Amino acid sequence: MNHLGKLTRILCTMFVLSVATLICCGVSRAADRPNIILIFADDLGWQDAGFAGSDFFETPNLDRLAKQGMVFRHAYSAAGNCAPSRACLLSGQYTPRHHVYAVGSTNRGKVELMRMKPVPNRSGLSATDFTLGKAMQAAGYATGMFGKWHLDGRTGSQPLDHGFDVVKVDGHTWRDEVEGDPKGITSITRAACEFIEQNKDRPFFAYIPHYAVHSPLQGRPDVIEKFQNKTPGKLHDNVIYAACIAALDRGVGELMQCLADLGLEENTLVLFTSDNGGTHDSQEPLRGKKGSYYEGGIREPMIVRWPAVVQPGTTCDVPVINVDFYTTFVDVAGAESPSDRPLDGTSLLPLLRGEPSLDRQGIFWHFPGYLDGPVPRGRDPVFRTRPVSVIRKGDWKLFLYHEEWQLDGGKSKLDTNNAAELYNVVSDPRELDNVATSRADKRDELLADLLAWFERTDALLPTEPNPKYAPAAE
Repeated sequence: MNHLGKLTRILCTMFVLSVATLICCGVSRAADRPNIILIFADDLGWQDAGFAGSDFFETPNLDRLAKQGMVFRHAYSAAGNCAPSRACLLSGQYTPRHHVYAVGSTNRGKVELMRMKPVPNRSGLSATDFTLGKAMQAAGYATGMFGKWHLDGRTGSQPLDHGFDVVKVDGHTWRDEVEGDPKGITSITRAACEFIEQNKDRPFFAYIPHYAVHSPLQGRPDVIEKFQNKTPGKLHDNVIYAACIAALDRGVGELMQCLADLGLEENTLVLFTSDNGGTHDSQEPLRGKKGSYYEGGIREPMIVRWPAVVQPGTTCDVPVINVDFYTTFVDVAGAESPSDRPLDGTSLLPLLRGEPSLDRQGIFWHFPGYLDGPVPRGRDPVFRTRPVSVIRKGDWKLFLYHEEWQLDGGKSKLDTNNAAELYNVVSDPRELDNVATSRADKRDELLADLLAWFERTDALLPTEPNPKYAPAAE
């Protein structure tokens, strides 16, 4: 009996030590997992930061971040404006899966100028979607969201429904504090820093979608005066926009200082980018601007700094898109992807480690509606875009315009109906030389890929003519 009791005590002691070891190792593994911060600017254009090429705007903190990390020179948003881009980022899915195509409606403009009935729009993500916030929360991360949500319309939901433990969505305070805190940047940054400090001993995910630099533009009077006295650049010269960008940059600097003060720099992945193309100043040499699917509407500045992995001062020319962020962060965290729904993105972890390419067919866009207001060097004198789907594969980018595709003969008339545009966006980033007829082989290759993608994603296409269309109104 005594021997049995002694053996029992030994076994119990071994069990407790084993559990303690597992718990200890578990905590260690959790501590080793990187923190993740996603800073999401609003309406910041591809070259609107100093590191990206601006000759007037000043972004010393972003420039420093770029030197410390990797700059992606072919980074894209998954949509041409705010809400659908955010829906793609947070769901990890392209627009055909969640049906958030636009802000508000897909029939924005004069109905009598629309040749087709647009596909209806959803205003936000469902609370049942297993979004990025939920995935990171399920992986044991503390999760916080600070800034602009923009997915809470009639068919949408709130950030607390999507896995964020702490939320600061303050869409009104910044309107009342223009001089002291343009666009609420300081308020948002301080809330994020407080969250980071409170969770410094465990892995955290901070999503920081700023209101800046969306209109109305705001800046501190002293900063506005500074740029009023500065010589305009050949590319940029908008004074109040410069002041607004400076405020955003200052917020990024304060956030990076917070990480440094807490000793969290080495194992924190920081990703900075924008939600869609710029709108306040020229996007040249790119064509178009926000709301269009030419490069000026969807190409973004993007930096990733992660000292433990990413080599400083590096660049990447592989095309990437913001649906990739979900897959990347889940991969980085060692978490599980949702099993009940597909993710459309590809993990960028190989690129962050310095590998030269990604294994995927291409990247895609689908906008089956209308957005009013023409863009610089646009296809259309009335709309920013009409119903269109786009693929970029390697150096090539194909546009398929659905009015001509559906109503003017489809594939059999591609050489004459103007349904397709094809550009080599590496040799022709301005999208000046449409080679859809002279390079019919490449056009048809990308078209086949795009049509197959429609099938994979169950993409809803506009198919019905608009009975209210009045050609004379053109």
